[in-house]
Amino acid sequence: MNRTEFIFTTAIILFVAFCVGWFANWLVHRFTRVSQADVNELERMSQELHEAEETRDQAITYLQQREAELTNQLAQTEAELAAAMEGLREARHEAEEMRSYVERMNAG
Repeated sequence: MNRTEFIFTTAIILFVAFCVGWFANWLVHRFTRVSQADVNELERMSQELHEAEETRDQAITYLQQREAELTNQLAQTEAELAAAMEGLREARHEAEEMRSYVERMNAG
């Protein structure tokens, strides 16, 4: 085998290796390619996830507002209860004073 035949044989082997590599690359991309239906499905799922997250955020905001309202109502109710209890205490004290006054008047 002379030098020209060696170069020619090497060139053919390299060309065949290139063709096999190109074909293998084409096969891999052919079988791993994402179809348009899959892309559409992913976009739809992404949109639904986004809508679900927005709904969750709205629900969290509503619950926080509702919790604040109920906390305010509870504080007001507790304040009213404390005022009513104080008023009842004063009324009992006054009634006790009146009872003792009436008893002193009846006795004397």
